[in-house]
Amino acid sequence: QLQLVESGGGSAQPGGSLTLSCAASGGALKYYAIAWFRQAPGKEREGVSGISALGGSVHYTDSVKGRFTISRDNAKNTVYLQMNSLRPEDTADYYCAAEPNYMLHSGYPLDDGDFSSWGQGTQVTVSS
Repeated sequence: QLQLVESGGGSAQPGGSLTLSCAASGGALKYYAIAWFRQAPGKEREGVSGISALGGSVHYTDSVKGRFTISRDNAKNTVYLQMNSLRPEDTADYYCAAEPNYMLHSGYPLDDGDFSSWGQGTQVTVSS
């Protein structure tokens, strides 16, 4: 059973940056597509970004395009989400999720029902 642990959350000022990490154990991450989801208080969970198993395909939701960058280091069994130009509306709990043999397409929104392994989440707060 793949286990995921997120880290790197915290507080930032608007315009600031944070880098989230999703470290995997119990399996080789190179076989899994990884996605980052977020959930703000009172809102539904939203797919933020995803990356295919070998990194050839990435997806970003419109609100983070040009500001967030997803990457992966399969040798370290870790996926990253670099978040720049943070906005107050980025405030949420961020979760990474994994699914083996998942065909991720850059043009299609992420569906949390497609991912079977989840981390516990890390909180991101953006405020002045």
